[in-house]
Amino acid sequence: MAKRFGGTYSPGGPTEGGGKSRPPRAPLNEAPRDAAGMRANLMFVPPFLLAVTSLNDGPVVLVFSLAGAAILTLGAWLLREGLRAEAAYNARKVARRPAMPRKIAAALLAGLGIAVAGWTGGAGIVGSILYGVATGALHLTAFGIDPLKDKHIEGIDTFQQDRVARVVDEAEEHLATMWAQIQTTDARALQDRVADFCATARRMIRTVEEDPRDLTGARKFLGVYLLGAKDATIKFVDLWNRRKDPEARADYEALLDDLDKNFAARTEQMMLDDRTDMDIEIKVLRDRLQREGV
Repeated sequence: MAKRFGGTYSPGGPTEGGGKSRPPRAPLNEAPRDAAGMRANLMFVPPFLLAVTSLNDGPVVLVFSLAGAAILTLGAWLLREGLRAEAAYNARKVARRPAMPRKIAAALLAGLGIAVAGWTGGAGIVGSILYGVATGALHLTAFGIDPLKDKHIEGIDTFQQDRVARVVDEAEEHLATMWAQIQTTDARALQDRVADFCATARRMIRTVEEDPRDLTGARKFLGVYLLGAKDATIKFVDLWNRRKDPEARADYEALLDDLDKNFAARTEQMMLDDRTDMDIEIKVLRDRLQREGV
């Protein structure tokens, strides 16, 4: 009989640290990834070119060109952060609008930076303003504007949804910190394990967003337990990057296993409770319709 090959680096195979198998990887679209993309990173190129090309143009032009490059760099950084905030907003069913419209601010800074660059290039006041206005408009066309309103679910009061949004924001920050920390290590298998756990935790987050009544049962998981997982990850990464301790790695992997299993079990329980509540509502409504002869 044919036997499936399985090795250290095979899907579902043993981990690097021993012969213990790990659960299947989470879908790739649930793994943490940077939402900024290449387009946003390319926006750091113009300020670099502006600064380099002005080195031999005299002190006045150099100072204003460096100021324009600094403005463009700040705008590129705000654009990258704005795209990440927008991606997090779009991924959630309950979310608050970004406190600062970073993409709009980035467009204004891009227009201002190009206006300064135009003036140093001899375009004049009017020409520089026109260049700046055109740049800002093209920036908004290419990248859009920030979400300007909170995202809510119909039929659920605003207070409950605001509570969910606060807990979700905190939970996402803990997961983002865990992912950023584990990426500083050279252990790909550990990065995969953390990605698996992040996907499991986000399934709980999505479940709570769909029904804020589940927040009471999930709050300890999304608050206390995720905070502990983040702190443990920070301490483990610090130790691992200084000294490759197999025992510490085994303890950390065991923690991830326990967290993943408990988060998955709690999420499943919440979904079963939701189904039970739905079945009760259907039964009550059917009984009432039968009594009224409908």
